[in-house]
Amino acid sequence: MDFLRPADWREALAAKAAHPDAVPLAGGTDLMVELNFDLRRPARLLDLSRVGELADVDTAGEGDTVVLGARVPYRDIVERLRSPLPALALAAHTVGSPQIRARGSVGGNLGTASPAGDAHPALLAAGARVEAASVRGSRLIPIDDFFTGPKRNVLADDELIRAVHVDAARGPQQFAKVGTRNAMVIAVCAFSLALHPHTRTVRTGIGSAAPTPVRARAAEEFLDGVLDEGGHWDHGRPVPPSAAARFAQLAASACAPIDDVRGSADYRRHAVAVLARRTLHWTWSAYPAPQGAASCA
Repeated sequence: MDFLRPADWREALAAKAAHPDAVPLAGGTDLMVELNFDLRRPARLLDLSRVGELADVDTAGEGDTVVLGARVPYRDIVERLRSPLPALALAAHTVGSPQIRARGSVGGNLGTASPAGDAHPALLAAGARVEAASVRGSRLIPIDDFFTGPKRNVLADDELIRAVHVDAARGPQQFAKVGTRNAMVIAVCAFSLALHPHTRTVRTGIGSAAPTPVRARAAEEFLDGVLDEGGHWDHGRPVPPSAAARFAQLAASACAPIDDVRGSADYRRHAVAVLARRTLHWTWSAYPAPQGAASCA
C-alpha cells in the first residue's frame, strides 16, 4: 500500500489527479476500521492531515454562509457553531465518543456517503452545498444531488471535497435520531427539520431509512401549505394536531427502509413519523413569532 502525504491543497489535487484510485484519509474514523478488519485494502492512501486549509471555518462568508473545511472535526462544530448551524451541531453531538468527535468530520461523512451518516439529514434540511475540486477546477454541488446510492456520491475519480457551504440558520432547526443509545451507535433512523422564514418554507432530512439520505418533499410541501394558508408565519399560531399527524405520515412515506440487525423496515417508518412530529413541535415552539408558539403535539 502506497502512502501519499501532500503538504498543501495544490499537492493534494495533483496527487489525486495522478492517482485517482487513492483513498482520502483525514480523520480515519471509518476508513481505519475497515482497514483494521481487512474489509478494504486500497492500493494507495492520500493523507490530508497536513493540508491546513481543510481545517478552517469561515463564518463570514457571502450571505452569512458558513464554510466548513472538509476536515473540521465534529468537536469544533459542537463548540463553535451551535448558533449558526443548530441542527448540524445537534447531529455532531451524537457522533461517537469525544475521541471520535475530535477526529471525524462532515467532509469524511460525505465522502463515505453512508445512508446512516449523522451529518446528512441536517445538511439536507439546511440546504448545504458541497465544494468539490480537482486540477480541472472546482464546483458547488447541491446536497440534494450529492448522494447517488448506498456509499456512493457524485464525486469524479480525480475530485476531493474541499469544504461544505451551509447558510447560517434564519429560523429554528432540530435533529433527532433513534438508536440503542444517544451516541456511539449507528442510527436506526434520523430526522432533521429546518424552518426557513425568509422563504416561508421548511426543509427536512431523513437518514438510515432509504438507500441514500433523503428529503420528505411531499411532507415539506404539505407543511408549507399549512403554514401559509393558516397565517402561521405571521402570527405563530400552533400547527393543528391533524396537520402535524399528516406531516408525520408523509415523512414516513418518503422512506424506503430495509430490515437489518438494527431494526425492521416497519419500525423505521414508525420511528421516522414519531421523529417528524417531535421535531415539528420543537422547531415551531422555538419560532420567534409575536404571539409566541404553542404545542402541535
